[in-house]
Formats: sequence, structure tokens, C-alpha cells
Amino acid sequence: MSLELLSKLETKIQAALETIELQKMELEEEKQKSAQLQQHNEQLQQELNSWNEKVTGLVGLLNSEVE
Repeated sequence: MSLELLSKLETKIQAALETIELQKMELEEEKQKSAQLQQHNEQLQQELNSWNEKVTGLVGLLNSEVE
């Protein structure tokens, strides 16, 4: 009887360890995706800043032409 319980416990522990390992792998994948998204976000932010500078410069030119 106790061997049967130990066997069941071992099976449950093994299943738990496999689940933990899968979750670690999924977490690592999500961290990689997050890093890629953060890098892409920074690139887009730089592009936005560049466009803002260009628009500000053009508005400045228009204002100086009008005056």
C-alpha cells in the first residue's frame, strides 16, 4: 500500500517538474518577445522624435516666411 502511494507521489512530482520546466521555457520565450518589442518600441520612438523635429523645423520655416 505505501509503495503504491509512493509511486503515485513520484508520478505527481514528475508531472509537476515537467510543468515547471515547460513554464520556464514559456517564460524565456515571453522574455525574448518582450525584449524584441521593447527594441522595436525604442526604434519607433526615435522615428517619432525625428519626425517631430522635422515638423517643428518646417513650421519654423513657415512662420519665418509669413513674418
